[in-house]
Amino acid sequence: MKLSFRHLAILIALLFSALSFIWMFAPQRLLLEWGIALTPLAELIGRRAAALYAGVAAMFWFARDTAPSPARSAMTMGLAVACGLLALFGLFELAIGHAKPGILIAVAIEVSLMLALLYFNRKKSDRQSSDSSSRTELASRPRQAALNIKKGRK
Repeated sequence: MKLSFRHLAILIALLFSALSFIWMFAPQRLLLEWGIALTPLAELIGRRAAALYAGVAAMFWFARDTAPSPARSAMTMGLAVACGLLALFGLFELAIGHAKPGILIAVAIEVSLMLALLYFNRKKSDRQSSDSSSRTELASRPRQAALNIKKGRK
């Protein structure tokens, strides 16, 4: 299956909706897997993170059919940076003993998403640069033809 922005956006929307739901209503599922005690403070932080996950899900759901644009690229690159940082922090917390190996599942998902987002943006920017160079070449042809006519050449 060819990776398209639509497929990636739908996957992200579904994944982040699920994360939002879990952080809102069942934070203990993730916290216990990571070896973190369920405390009122952890629940508070989890619910606040749930709002951010819901926002990311909504952004990607509503943008799933948009054409390539600088705004769409900024959205995907911003999420790629966030996923990369989440993965790094997960590894750091594991290394210093604040989290258990269960956090590696989240890290793997975050790295996978980051790589998919970076791949998609690289692929799109390669296509745009070749498109813009061919557009420039096509745009110069009529001007060259007009100059040739003025000089008496065909």
